[in-house]
Amino acid sequence: MTPRKTRIVVGVTGATGAVLAIRLLEILRSLDVETHLIFSKWALATMKYETDIPAEHVRKLATYTYALKDLTAPPSSGSFLRDGMIIKGRKLVLVVRETPLSAIHLENMSAVQRAGATIFPPVPAFYTIPKTIEDVIEQSVGRMLDSLGIHVDGFERGEDMRKD
Repeated sequence: MTPRKTRIVVGVTGATGAVLAIRLLEILRSLDVETHLIFSKWALATMKYETDIPAEHVRKLATYTYALKDLTAPPSSGSFLRDGMIIKGRKLVLVVRETPLSAIHLENMSAVQRAGATIFPPVPAFYTIPKTIEDVIEQSVGRMLDSLGIHVDGFERGEDMRKD
């Protein structure tokens, strides 16, 4: 029996930070991870506003792409095995970007964390002394992947920072 490739569902909403989703897809593609991409309509609008990368290019970074309202899409089924996202105890990493956070945001994040999700605000690690926005993106996306058990090189971790 052939083992299944690592499979990640990437859901992209209209919150700012489209570059994080794009870079995540680029890295997962380079690692030969099977990706299933779902955009909200506002994600496409935000991506168009924040980047000059066409939506079709981003779709091609994913192994599979589904329409938001496609209820027959494999990721909508609880029997669809994946290594990250929500449904029946699978890993879920929420990349929350809104600021300031209201009490409702915090209560909702607390509830999903208690249910097993990882809350991941893409806060820059300034101790790495990032020189470009790409450095910040690499570090954030690398840490997101770490939380799913997918380890990549190309960004500094705390153990790399010793200054004796």
